[in-house]
Amino acid sequence: MLIETDQLPMADHTDLRLATPEGAVSSDRNHIVVLDPDHPGFSDQQYRVRRNQIAQLSLGYQPGEPIPEAPYTADEHNVWRAVWQALAPAHEAHACAEYLSCVKKLDFPRDRIPQLSEVNQRVEALSGFHLEPVAGLVEPRTFLDALASGTFLCTQYIRHHSTPFYTPEPDVIHELAGHAVTLASQRLAELNRSFGRAVKRTKSPEAFDRLSRVYWFTIEFGVVLEEGQLKAYGAGLLSSAGELAAMCNSELRPLDPEAASAQGYDPTQYQKVLFCAESFDAMFQTIEEYLTAW
Repeated sequence: MLIETDQLPMADHTDLRLATPEGAVSSDRNHIVVLDPDHPGFSDQQYRVRRNQIAQLSLGYQPGEPIPEAPYTADEHNVWRAVWQALAPAHEAHACAEYLSCVKKLDFPRDRIPQLSEVNQRVEALSGFHLEPVAGLVEPRTFLDALASGTFLCTQYIRHHSTPFYTPEPDVIHELAGHAVTLASQRLAELNRSFGRAVKRTKSPEAFDRLSRVYWFTIEFGVVLEEGQLKAYGAGLLSSAGELAAMCNSELRPLDPEAASAQGYDPTQYQKVLFCAESFDAMFQTIEEYLTAW
């Protein structure tokens, strides 16, 4: 049975990559998949073994090699199905036209978790962006820097089956339903590349922090108006039925990259402030010009 959207835990949308201080993420393979005691999968030994298997596959991956397949279980495929049952109507109501077009082009299976390799093949054919597996959280600068070359560093594990509408970290549902679909859009893919190029030109921690906030309020939580209706193009919104339903309660401010660069956010809560562009075209022009001048 699906939980009503107003009862969904609020962390089904989070992307802790941008909320994790640089240097706070271990690259040691013995620590990269250690789960906190309050993680839903902490007491599930089989889940922890599978997470380690997926991590080991990613740690051994070299760019250009075939992406290894992740060993998902029937319970985990059921999680994918349950989340998409909630997301599909939420997308129809709240997603921007650009996103809906790309969802149709990618045509994800709804009865199983697609392997990253098959999604990567479709995304690359549409926009030239490619997905590469990583074992877990990577440092924010590493994550954003990779965008410059058209590379999205993508987790493969899925949230624990006991909490299908909650995840304390970005998982394959967030990566595919959110980022992979938006990266299939040529214009959104280009904005991601522009963010990566701007990050490469950023020298100080303060400047990087400002730029990462703009990324948060656009690529992760961006909204636009379409025929007077509020629509989402941000991956954090589009991978969460709960966040999509709640976005109409946020304070809407005109899209202003400078203002966004100074705006704080809480990744564990529904966003209280969203920056809204007058149209998708206006958003693209505003952010592209801002990043080019960075």
